[in-house]
Amino acid sequence: MRSPFTTSRHRRLARRATVAVASVATLAAALAMNVSPASAVDRGHAGAFHHGAKSKIERSDDQLPAPQRPKRTRPLERVVTSTVTAPKAAAAGVTTGNGAPGSNSRGRTLILFDNTGDWGWLGEVYAEQTANLVSHFNAWSAHPVSGYTAGELDAYTSVVYIGSTYDEPLPAAFLADVTTTTIPVTWMYDNIWQLTASDPNFVANRGFIWKQFDFATVSRVDYKGTSLTRDTINGSGIMDQVIYDPARATVLATAYRPDGTTFPWAVRSGNFTYVGEIPFSYVTHDDRYIAFSDILFDAVGSASQAGLNRHRALVRIEDVGPDSDPAELKAIADYLYAQKVPFSVAVYPRYRDPNGVISTALRDRDYTLADKPKVVSALKHMQSRGGTLLMHGYTHQYGNVANPYDGVSANDFEFYRAHVDENDRVIYDGPVAEDSTSWAAGRIQASATAFTRAGLSVPTIFEFPHYAGSATDYRTVTSLVGTRYDRGLYFPGVLKGGAVDYTRPLGQFFPYSVRDVYGSNVIPENIGNVEPEWYNTHPPRLPADILASAKRNLVVRDGVASFFYHPFLGTSYLSQIVSGLKSQGYTFVSGQSVLAN
Repeated sequence: MRSPFTTSRHRRLARRATVAVASVATLAAALAMNVSPASAVDRGHAGAFHHGAKSKIERSDDQLPAPQRPKRTRPLERVVTSTVTAPKAAAAGVTTGNGAPGSNSRGRTLILFDNTGDWGWLGEVYAEQTANLVSHFNAWSAHPVSGYTAGELDAYTSVVYIGSTYDEPLPAAFLADVTTTTIPVTWMYDNIWQLTASDPNFVANRGFIWKQFDFATVSRVDYKGTSLTRDTINGSGIMDQVIYDPARATVLATAYRPDGTTFPWAVRSGNFTYVGEIPFSYVTHDDRYIAFSDILFDAVGSASQAGLNRHRALVRIEDVGPDSDPAELKAIADYLYAQKVPFSVAVYPRYRDPNGVISTALRDRDYTLADKPKVVSALKHMQSRGGTLLMHGYTHQYGNVANPYDGVSANDFEFYRAHVDENDRVIYDGPVAEDSTSWAAGRIQASATAFTRAGLSVPTIFEFPHYAGSATDYRTVTSLVGTRYDRGLYFPGVLKGGAVDYTRPLGQFFPYSVRDVYGSNVIPENIGNVEPEWYNTHPPRLPADILASAKRNLVVRDGVASFFYHPFLGTSYLSQIVSGLKSQGYTFVSGQSVLAN
């Protein structure tokens, strides 16, 4: 007879959902078709952008849309001037961030982004995601490109410009400094035509030139001999490039059209790297975003960082609480110990079922780890076998309401509100009503107290339930805990320091450790988890899928293959993943060790 633990857990598994954000989906449709959001809805595309997300709700599948489709296939080669005087850099809102632990303390990258027009908000969130990745290598500063002042590059070791607005007015000083600087420059997507217009020797010096936007439905980008994916919903095009001098210009990655013909996706010439699109749009586990993450080793990283070649694997045992089956936990721990695999365990210390969904008995609706000594014993056994406990929230649910399912621990969000729409998608609604620094701190303190009362040390690493919280919550975790092990939600307004726009939550995963824009050290999770059954229109994700993602991530020279796993699934799937990752050349390490270097 199946144990009650397994029965309830399988019931939860069947109810998992991947998160989609309706407002972002509508905006994505509008941008892809070069129409307004309202027009996108009218055309029946409002919910069409939730693609390929093969994971449960504990990943932020709130995909970042692409820029608006360019106005012209071949832009006019000219420098676009503005009638508005560019503000000084400080007045433009310069934001700074430190590098992740182990990063180059001598390096600092300047990140410049577009911010004009109706879609100017995209520039900021692209910059947030760029800053997150750059932090793996060194510290950074970011501000709108309009605030650039002559000679500003001299204070930095590298610069990244994110061209997301077609014909964004670029300061002449910026164009001139990019032309003459010797520090590494990375330029994404738009406005390359302004640089070549200002530099008549660009082709002679660089050995390549932009051609025109290619709007083929590219679904494949090859990098280092590996085929990566690209979502064909992306209608913003890729800037094609012509190589005139292969001795000067090297194609780093290649885009494939449906007919099999190819064109450059990214090119490097000397200290200048050009990427033909924004690599943060419509990202999945196997995306060309992985290529960009590795390109940064040469474009931003130090010589020692660029020379690294190691591949580490991480595993996190997920959604462990007072209601977990001790036998299942011990079986997982014993298997991993036998395989010499260190692991982490995400624990919520209080179980709640306020509405009696799983049990009608009051004593079974609300209890803590201290009430379940056998579970505590199993957790201590896991620690003795190489496990590190994480704080996975307090109750992993919110109040007495469905958020979005039924109010039961491990099913629902704790730090963010959500609901299930008519298309069976989970929609982010925004912060909880009580959201504040004191409220978030109270949840963390209550969780810490519950661990202590159970005779367990308070974890020093935090994971947001369902990978979601407000900007306030993230900053509170940074202040009180300092380290997270998850994927983050990022919002317009976080980088500039203004009002946070919670109608546009956007997620990001990392192939290596970072210190994100909230200031948290982040242990990465980037290849998802096993889901044996269809859920919310999404197909199963099995060990073969996880291993395929891990194999693609081998292109990142110092990257990780980090997954999470539910103990109620037993050890069969787990053993397939562990043995598969080892055969691919990955070495299993603890989460803390990834932050150490």
